[in-house]
Amino acid sequence: MTLEGETAVLAHVDFPGPFRVGKYGVDVAALERVGVKALRKAIEEKRLVVVDEIGKMECLSDKFKKLLKEILDSEKVLVATIAHKSNGFIAEIKKRGDIKLFEITPSNRESLLFEILKNIKTLMP
Repeated sequence: MTLEGETAVLAHVDFPGPFRVGKYGVDVAALERVGVKALRKAIEEKRLVVVDEIGKMECLSDKFKKLLKEILDSEKVLVATIAHKSNGFIAEIKKRGDIKLFEITPSNRESLLFEILKNIKTLMP
């Protein structure tokens, strides 16, 4: 669901088609219609962009990857969840020198929020 309330089913075990992640069929058109549209709006209007999530399904969309790269190469502040296991595009993002990764574990998930917020504050004027 976007902040504007738009929703779409992006993946389902019953979806047919060529785009699959595990047992799930992925509706890339729905991702682009709703998710990429919301991402474009955030890029145009906001300084802070939040993405949940950068994963295998999202990376099936070239439009999503292009916009994400645009955000990363800009002055925007990006807060995102990203797949732990990585290769390809996800691995490229994790190797960038201009990002900070936080691993969320059961023991740090409560306190990590404050550390992340502190980091965001240093990046926002």
